[in-house]
Amino acid sequence: MHTCGCETIVIGVTDYLESDKLLTLFTREHGKLRGIARGARRSSRRFGGTLELFARLNVQLVLHEGLSTLREADVVTVYRGIRADLFKICWAGYACELVEQLAPERLPNARLYRLLTAYLERLDSAPVASADRRFYEINLLNILGYRPAIDHCSVCGTDIPAGTAARVADAEGALLCTGCNRTGRRISARAVLFLDKALQAGRFGTISATPQDLDEIGPLLDAAIGAHLGRPLKSLAFLRELL
Repeated sequence: MHTCGCETIVIGVTDYLESDKLLTLFTREHGKLRGIARGARRSSRRFGGTLELFARLNVQLVLHEGLSTLREADVVTVYRGIRADLFKICWAGYACELVEQLAPERLPNARLYRLLTAYLERLDSAPVASADRRFYEINLLNILGYRPAIDHCSVCGTDIPAGTAARVADAEGALLCTGCNRTGRRISARAVLFLDKALQAGRFGTISATPQDLDEIGPLLDAAIGAHLGRPLKSLAFLRELL
């Protein structure tokens, strides 16, 4: 075991016993870690109320094989713009829960860390937008190696040229040509183009999509994410109730 300093986003937090908190941290340097902050609920001197969901912190950790121990935490930002809006809180929680479920343990992933922080910054400063959510999802799937193919049929391998309408296999979130699936949900060439541009764009807010595009993209990404989840997302269930 050794002590290290790292930057982290709190992607999961649970009260434990009378005074502790169990944390899931997504660190820039070490990937996803499970940790414990002893006495965090009893005294504000050491942590100052910083251990909240999606807070971005600089921390001192004692790394262990199982639960690491949090020694100190200093705030980088708590995203006050998000915390003032219930919908933004929900979407920030959703973004964190996706990383908590899908990211492997203790595997550094700087690209995923940048994507998560960029989405939180976007939510903090701009209105909630469905296009931003889908931008985040397709890039998250791509970084983790789960992205559905968007340039060829997932069954026969035939190229699906740009500008060609495809079909979606709802169960797996895969794009299929019309020869392999004549009855699936349709996805237009324009909607596929949004996904392609989202993978190439450098930041949120640089591309847009129509409501129709988003209606077509949604089932594909929902299915692609759902295929890799170990359990239903609590944040998404709450959002559906809220909406």
